Amino acid sequence: MNNLEDNAADILGKALRGLGLAAADAAEKSGLTEDSVSALLSGEFDETDARALAAALHLDAAALARVARGAYRPDVPHPANLVPIATTYGDMTVNAYVVWDRDQRVGAIFDTGAAAAPILELVERENLDIVAIFLTHSHADHIAALDDLVRELDVEAWSSETEPVAGTRNFRPGDYFNVGRHFIRTRLTPGHSPGGATFIIEGHNVQAAVVGDALFAGSIGGVRGDYPATLATIRREILGLPDDTLLCPGHGPLTTVALEKANNPFFA
Repeated sequence: MNNLEDNAADILGKALRGLGLAAADAAEKSGLTEDSVSALLSGEFDETDARALAAALHLDAAALARVARGAYRPDVPHPANLVPIATTYGDMTVNAYVVWDRDQRVGAIFDTGAAAAPILELVERENLDIVAIFLTHSHADHIAALDDLVRELDVEAWSSETEPVAGTRNFRPGDYFNVGRHFIRTRLTPGHSPGGATFIIEGHNVQAAVVGDALFAGSIGGVRGDYPATLATIRREILGLPDDTLLCPGHGPLTTVALEKANNPFFA
């Protein structure tokens, strides 16, 4: 099980930046001193102060406290034919995913992570015919192994028309793909990046969404656009899926819609 991508200080910092507030503004809104706010943002966790700041930043205080105490650690199993592959990019761990039809052995790759080797090893071990690579967004840690995989597997890669990656074909929100008997639907979930995409996977023994950096277990990706619109999009396009939908983030552990609706401080 991967650790959560973000700790309580990360979550508070993302909310603060999303709302466009300085530490002094947050102190005024929460009734805390600026020193207390700065201490929380530097990782010195005081639960009483954190709850006050969370309320001022429109975060769920109880959910934030669970993250801070290490009480929220989703341990969600994945189907045998949907496998996360974690690789290291600089000081980050980034996830790619491989899904396949267990009878037809036809599969697809979602994002690439930092290295092609572990994905190629899985493809060979499972005797898979990879028919596509789908990219959630264009950030370097998610496409670092793209050229190697395209060359080794002789396969087309797809990226969003609103955030195209060189050498790929482009999809639009609402486009549909088949991977064996799996049905892939595309949704636009921008905010972390302008053309960030989520892929809904429906098939034999699989009901999942590959969400890239839109959403993490217990947090969200850093928002570079309209913060309220980004949260609204995540609620609608990701957390509006059935509660038992498996969520496959770009960093951190697997989770589910139900777990995030109950435990993610941005949405609980």
